[in-house]
Amino acid sequence: MSVPHANFTPNLFDGKHAARAVELALQTLQIEADAILAIKQRLARSQDQTFAQAIALLLQCDGRVVVSGIGKSGHIARKIAATLASTGTPALFVHPAEAAHGDLGMVTERDAFVAISNSGETAELLAIVPIIKRMGAKLIAMTGNPASSLAQLANVHLDVSVDKEACPLNLAPTASTTATLAVGDALAVALLDAHGFKEEDFARSHPGGALGRRLLTHVRDIMRSGDAIPAVTADTSLSAALLEITKKGMAMTAVVDQDFHAVGVFTDGDLRRLIEEVQDFSKLKIADVMHANPRTIGPDQLAVDAVHIMEEFRINQLLVADDSGKLVGALHIHDLTRAKVI
Repeated sequence: MSVPHANFTPNLFDGKHAARAVELALQTLQIEADAILAIKQRLARSQDQTFAQAIALLLQCDGRVVVSGIGKSGHIARKIAATLASTGTPALFVHPAEAAHGDLGMVTERDAFVAISNSGETAELLAIVPIIKRMGAKLIAMTGNPASSLAQLANVHLDVSVDKEACPLNLAPTASTTATLAVGDALAVALLDAHGFKEEDFARSHPGGALGRRLLTHVRDIMRSGDAIPAVTADTSLSAALLEITKKGMAMTAVVDQDFHAVGVFTDGDLRRLIEEVQDFSKLKIADVMHANPRTIGPDQLAVDAVHIMEEFRINQLLVADDSGKLVGALHIHDLTRAKVI
């Protein structure tokens, strides 16, 4: 059971208080939006091209990007490191206090170190930055004070200063952290583009996500194969073909020649339509009622391509054939759903 704030009485949160809450929310969003816009304008008119210099330094780095900060800046640093790592730039977060007690061993001379501090005077960072520079690692500082100690030590300084915080007391890091995060995202996006990072690369670093499944799952990974493939020859009676459909549970059967090449397909939908036209099935062969030249997909194609084919032609099953045309598998739309491709 949750305990309400000691000073909060639900009955007193009336229209006046609600209006005040919305007013503060809008004010917060506007202040943070203005902070990002100000940095955008500052970057656009920058004569020293510090952002471009930061990108060049990070591209030249043949190690990793180590991002560090403490407090709220530490939370932002963690997110920036995670975004870099997931978009093609090897990166990690190091806590500056822990770095002073052994974790500095994670940093090498091949790395680039990104130090984040709004004041630029964070003691924990200033304690380790000289060591990092002596070992040969390049330093990028993101601060709100270009005259700060951290900014002066950096190879490149990114000015993320804001006019004011969104906090009514102008104390809690709000607009400043939002602005720093936005600049970190800008770095990640610029590096992503410079590295030629594509959807397939993103999928490889997100194998557990929806995009990863769509771009890494191939037809052969989920198709039914071997004895699980419903298949009959062209001279099979319709009655026997229906038994194969029932036995294999795919609501269809492939029709194959002597070399196991798919020459036709017959589905439950075809059967329902056939019932409306034919009363006596006893003399029918599957070749009389099958759809010739069925649509197929290759086993090495992406499973998402099978989804597109099924959607385009409004079908629920798809045959899988190799380069020679031999039937090697079959897919039902339920297979794609179970694999979370759709």
